Amino acid sequence: MRIALAGATGTIGGATLRVLLDRGDDVTCLLRRPSPGAVKPSPALPPDARVRRVDMRDIMSLERDGFAGERFDAVISCMASRTGAPKDAWAIDHQAHIHLLTAAKSAGVAHFVQLSAICVQKPLLAFQHAKLAFESALIASGVRYSIVRPTAFFKSLSGQIARVKQGKPYLMFGNGELTACKPISDRDLANYLVDCLTDETRWNKILPIGGPGDAITPRRQGEMLFQLLNRPPLMRSAPVGLLDAVAGGLGLAGAVFPPLAVKAELARIGRYYATESMLWLNPATNRYDAEGTPSTGSDTLLDHYRAVIAGEVKPDLGDHAVF
Repeated sequence: MRIALAGATGTIGGATLRVLLDRGDDVTCLLRRPSPGAVKPSPALPPDARVRRVDMRDIMSLERDGFAGERFDAVISCMASRTGAPKDAWAIDHQAHIHLLTAAKSAGVAHFVQLSAICVQKPLLAFQHAKLAFESALIASGVRYSIVRPTAFFKSLSGQIARVKQGKPYLMFGNGELTACKPISDRDLANYLVDCLTDETRWNKILPIGGPGDAITPRRQGEMLFQLLNRPPLMRSAPVGLLDAVAGGLGLAGAVFPPLAVKAELARIGRYYATESMLWLNPATNRYDAEGTPSTGSDTLLDHYRAVIAGEVKPDLGDHAVF
């Protein structure tokens, strides 16, 4: 198949690119042009992947420089805002995707696979509303779609490995059992995304998905780390109210100094993840349902932690580093 892939330089996008190439697909990576003055280079992509630089904010650039008047079978988008701050979220999670969808339809694309997030089930934040707005546009577009809403990524649960190795306590909110998730690896999620192209049971559907095994709480994540390090658990609890105080204070200060308003939103994002489970939200009960959250793949968080501690894997935390 001829695939246009957006977001190929991210961890999920990179894993998806490798799966597509391994399966023999012809892949064109639509990469955002670097911002003026950007100092961080884009990750190198495999030589058999075609790369086209586009301005995702400009529909003409996408059509001229990205799809270039050529025909494509499908689009897979792993593109997302880097921070989730309101301006970035509406520019990328919504408007850039609207442009991508418009250009895809002009290129004859029959199937659009969208990487979303399971947290949009309970939208309280700007980036969640932006993602939902695009999901609605995609569903109404007439293009066959697969909207994939994964639970937590391994990298988003790796931020405390280094501090625990240094002998510091594992940090958690409340008793560490306020939330749970079924984390999924980059590789397993990439395979799931690509399989949407050929699995008719995943067409024109919203697809929550997690990794294998039982749901895992933050407390259990900490216990796993200490178990692998052969140390007794050393946990430290913080009240959720601390995040409320930080977000509230930054919000008030942001009315006077606008850059702090962005930090207030980031604090609200942190609070959301500290208090909401990344599981399927059962509409009949309005409760998170671990048993009802579908699973895929074979990679476990325990194996990932083991590989990171052994130095076999170095997670790129980026904007996902919480602690």
